Amino acid sequence: METDIVIIGAGPIGIFTAFQAGMLNMKCHIIDILNQAGGQCTALYPEKPIYDIPGYPVITAQRLIEQLVAQASPFEPVYHFGQKVEKILNNRPTEIEYQEEFNNGKDLAVITSNGTKIKCKAVIIAAGNGIFEPNRPPLDGILEYENKSVFYSVSKISHFKDKTVVIAGGGDSAVDWAIELSKVTKKIYVIHRRKEFRCAPETRNKLDLLLNTGKIEVVVPYQLDSLVGNNGQLKAVITKHITTKEEKEIPSDFLLPFFGLAMNLGPISDWNIQLEHHRIAVDPATLKTSRDRVYAIGDIATYPGKLKLILNGFAESAMACYNIYEVIYNSPVNFQYSTAKGVHGKSN
Repeated sequence: METDIVIIGAGPIGIFTAFQAGMLNMKCHIIDILNQAGGQCTALYPEKPIYDIPGYPVITAQRLIEQLVAQASPFEPVYHFGQKVEKILNNRPTEIEYQEEFNNGKDLAVITSNGTKIKCKAVIIAAGNGIFEPNRPPLDGILEYENKSVFYSVSKISHFKDKTVVIAGGGDSAVDWAIELSKVTKKIYVIHRRKEFRCAPETRNKLDLLLNTGKIEVVVPYQLDSLVGNNGQLKAVITKHITTKEEKEIPSDFLLPFFGLAMNLGPISDWNIQLEHHRIAVDPATLKTSRDRVYAIGDIATYPGKLKLILNGFAESAMACYNIYEVIYNSPVNFQYSTAKGVHGKSN
């Protein structure tokens, strides 16, 4: 297979990159270890509202991904799901078996865990935080309950309608979901080992208002101790006071532990790319990495003054695509506003 750009990561930034490249008449293949487009947006919080997308006062993560996929679709990006990129090869003596396939030593080849090989002119890494998995609380027998009554993400809010839910954690995810799920649940208990929550002040104010209604109850300073139930169905959660060790049993249909994600770069650390604090160092003007024709954008990229916002990732996508065009064609882009140029297959 052959294309102009291989995009590693099918999250919102990766998908939008296919659109940006398409506007410059460059073809893309997108590779992701997950089995669907969306990255963390669809895997962890598809129904979570997002408030900082221009033009949308509020939009769910799932809806945002659907819109981005539709936006990129006129340019027919090719998706490769359920596989991760193992190697990025170029025309080096150590990779001589691929030498005859390259354009004067400048093209790259991407090799995936499924054995897929794609020749390309540039690679854009939009891998978010890398390979991620939730931090599992150290509770005996928790595996029996996972994906039955213990979940690390919310895929359908309606699943919790009229149920009693225990949420563990003190960060933004825990408090945000407590607020959101309180709209449909019978009761929510928020367990946190500290009295202070690590969330935005506005979010904390919303939580305090809901505490007065009785829909949410905060249990602090307690931590999870054990689970009560059978055949994967939770009946109660046992919590223990941090200092007195007093135990408190909380009835529960579901447990949602939000203790963050354990991230690792996976094969990225073997790609001969300069890293800084587990992120890929890039030139902020071009998004180039230390490796020729390899770029990084979104949360995986770092540079002085970096803002980890979806909005910022979209801008980085455009900057990288424009630079790639100039590198590939050795010519500056003939800039046109999208209102003048239009999109293939769309009427102006």
